Amino acid sequence: MPSRNILKIDIEDAYYHIYARGNSKQQLFFSAYDYSVFLNLLKRYLSPEPIKDNSGREYPHLRNDLELLAYCIMPNHFHLLIYQINAGAMACLMRGIMTSFSRYFNAGHAKSGPVFESRYKASMITAESYLEHISRYIHLNPKGWRQYPYSSIHSYVGERREPWLKPDKIVAMFESSREYLSFVEDYEDHKKMLDSIKIELAGLE
Repeated sequence: MPSRNILKIDIEDAYYHIYARGNSKQQLFFSAYDYSVFLNLLKRYLSPEPIKDNSGREYPHLRNDLELLAYCIMPNHFHLLIYQINAGAMACLMRGIMTSFSRYFNAGHAKSGPVFESRYKASMITAESYLEHISRYIHLNPKGWRQYPYSSIHSYVGERREPWLKPDKIVAMFESSREYLSFVEDYEDHKKMLDSIKIELAGLE
């Protein structure tokens, strides 16, 4: 039976949480340059204006077909939160990103074979009220998430501008960027408290 979320419902006007990790959980990103390559692939397909390759040919331009709302790139996996305007855009984006990054990774790290573990997984979000919570989950992935350089949290709080990222749909759910940041921080504190209680109940140090 196929893994959950691998068989995807691909429809227009829908939100998706996308997840993919390295084959056998292998590390995907070893250097700042590796991360920049991946981020530039997002830019390639989602920039305000089409981007051309070295031969002058335009890459598929998905700006009007898909919006990237949030992201976090971890050493051995990544998360994307997207809004798909037109059906098929998600598949086009992920095929382009994963194929191009796999070629770069194998060539740059003297490896061969699959780079990612099977296909990416995509979970359709059926209620807009979940969006803020999923964005929070994505941003809290790394330890030291507030300073972590490879997530969209810095765009959410106005510290960085990425023209290919569109956080407005989620930020608009809050009165301000500061309120969104408090929303994320409050959950982190709540989770730490629950973890502490679990340890005490289990009699562990």
